[in-house]
Amino acid sequence: MSNHRSRRSFIGHAAAGFSTLALSRLAQAQPAPKPALIEHAVAAPVGIEVNARPIPNFEPRDRARTRFGSLEYRGGLVLTSPYSRFGGLSGFRFLDTKGERFLAISDQATWFTGRIRYAGRSMTGLDDVEAAPVLNAEGRPITEKRLWYDTESLARDGDLVYVGLERVNQIMRFDFSKGGTSARGEVLQTPPAVRKLPYNKGLEALVFVPKGQQLAGSLIALSEGGFDADGNLIGFLIGGPTPGQFSIRRTDQQLISDAVLLPSGDLLILERKFSWFTGVDIRIRAIPLKSIAPGAVVDGPALFRADLGQEIDNMEGIDAHVTAEGETVLTLVSDDNFSLLQRTLLLQFALVE
Repeated sequence: MSNHRSRRSFIGHAAAGFSTLALSRLAQAQPAPKPALIEHAVAAPVGIEVNARPIPNFEPRDRARTRFGSLEYRGGLVLTSPYSRFGGLSGFRFLDTKGERFLAISDQATWFTGRIRYAGRSMTGLDDVEAAPVLNAEGRPITEKRLWYDTESLARDGDLVYVGLERVNQIMRFDFSKGGTSARGEVLQTPPAVRKLPYNKGLEALVFVPKGQQLAGSLIALSEGGFDADGNLIGFLIGGPTPGQFSIRRTDQQLISDAVLLPSGDLLILERKFSWFTGVDIRIRAIPLKSIAPGAVVDGPALFRADLGQEIDNMEGIDAHVTAEGETVLTLVSDDNFSLLQRTLLLQFALVE
């Protein structure tokens, strides 16, 4: 059965009373529990094969439709690999301004680097993909330490790369000028409130604010499901000119899965929601960077929404680049939870308003 048909079948089953198959499909879209200790098969970068199948239409029910809210669908890929550790992608950042070279991280503490191949404006595949374990200060895989594997968030400041570990609510910093993905990580000092975020609902998004932007030098850290006293989601400004804690107004029961800062000064927050009654859907909200300050409660409009009627999965990563023509292109990646019932998707959209 095709993926298009299986998703339509799922939606029908759910409306009819949630059959066993439908419940299984819906449950697999949830973040899955990981083993307490994960062994790495390699201790150094290794080249891997990644296959790509195109997704020509974002909405199979209406193949002529390309506009979704403020975004226009550019294309997508279903990624598979014979490499057993490929998958679980939870963070994604471009390493160049062309939207080609990328750095990704899985929630089982594996780096992936490579290059997106294009034909015109459409992605056609990945080239030169390498995998490597995330290393600690001693040069050993961080997975050797219990719970130090749930690497969910990723940010870049030039050669400095920041990684958020959700279960232990720590942030590590890597200097990629010292060996790229073989760089050793150091634990970053963070506010005590970061460590108090709930287990498995902690740091889910990291964004570094570059020079020329308000709050330049700050690391913005967002929790997936840490709430303030009013039920809003907790965020932190770490370092920079005005460190402190702020809140993101929570609406429609959405939880944060990643974020990216645009040159325009908007912080785009990727969110997702799961319900046994409505399934999984995602949303992208725009938060003005200028509104973020210690003690503030920030909010912004939704630019994009999608559900299982479209080609989505457990979308956990987002980044952006600006084309030579001046278009802002968003790239989204999904975490397949290493499940046969889910997919690793790479999707691209142009921001049209």
